[in-house]
Amino acid sequence: MSKLKFAMFGTGFWSYFQLPGWNETGEVECVALYNRTKAKAEKLAAQFGIPQDKVYDDPEALLDAERDNLDFVDICTAVELHYSHTKMAAERGLPVVCQKPMATSLAEAEALVNVCRQHNVPLYINENWRWQYPIRQFKQALNTGRIGKIFRAHIDYRNSFPVFDNQPFLKELEQFILTDIGSHILDTARFLFGDATSLYATTYRVHPDIKGEDVATVMMTMGDGATVVCDMSYASKREHDRFPETYIQVEGDRGFLELGPDYWIRETTDAGTLATRHKPPRYPWADPAYDLAHSSIVPEQLNIARALKGLEPGETSGDDNLKTVRLVFGAYESARTGRVLGQDVLLPGC
Repeated sequence: MSKLKFAMFGTGFWSYFQLPGWNETGEVECVALYNRTKAKAEKLAAQFGIPQDKVYDDPEALLDAERDNLDFVDICTAVELHYSHTKMAAERGLPVVCQKPMATSLAEAEALVNVCRQHNVPLYINENWRWQYPIRQFKQALNTGRIGKIFRAHIDYRNSFPVFDNQPFLKELEQFILTDIGSHILDTARFLFGDATSLYATTYRVHPDIKGEDVATVMMTMGDGATVVCDMSYASKREHDRFPETYIQVEGDRGFLELGPDYWIRETTDAGTLATRHKPPRYPWADPAYDLAHSSIVPEQLNIARALKGLEPGETSGDDNLKTVRLVFGAYESARTGRVLGQDVLLPGC
């Protein structure tokens, strides 16, 4: 099949990795760019060989001029623009791929999903964390059932990486770590263990010069009753401070499974401990500091491209990611009120 043609909205920090990730799939071609500061889009266009006459500083002008040449729109703008840009594309019958977090609130996320549903266009969320190579291998090990019935798990993302250095706007967010990394970590919990039926959360701010929280703990009951704790922090100095690695420990009634530092998976059962290392691929365009996260963009976007072509199911649909969004904003509600949220809030209608 021929390559899908798309326009990218937003040419900031992440576009320099999202766009080469798309190119790496071999399934798509970026044919137009939008950014409200046109010079930024022109810089990205020059780097990736996109004609300067295909660069716009008006999103509707791009859509009106390029509509017949597009198969989808990739929205990589600031989160407060996701809904309006999605609506523009959906109204013109164009499928949408949207960066995470999907929206600034649960209500807005629901509206974003609904507008795509109303116009009968596919919606996918650029949620790459679950596509990290070590995490995919960990999921395969879980699925063998060798450690038996899972009763408890811990997902650990705690480091002191200076995330504000290259993304200073994060300092200004009233809601920070849960919307930023929490969107990834809570989605990974769902990927590994199923949907949550209860949730309790706490948050804390350590950095004195930021508005939002930089530490959060979320405890959930998931799947068939397992307790899953997710710890997130950008304020933790520790021996194995290996941004952006995620560590996972799972207890089953017949064994223990761990994803530890440097991509090692260790499975312990009555037969002993089996240790295997699962190093992710390396791409020349990836930032070495973000290598693990950037490499996961490729299989995630390949899945979306093939889903848009009707070749395989897309994992990170808008409907699926809405369940993650409910966990994110449910965690803020729990932290604010001290309440445990139940299935009626986390999985309405189920």
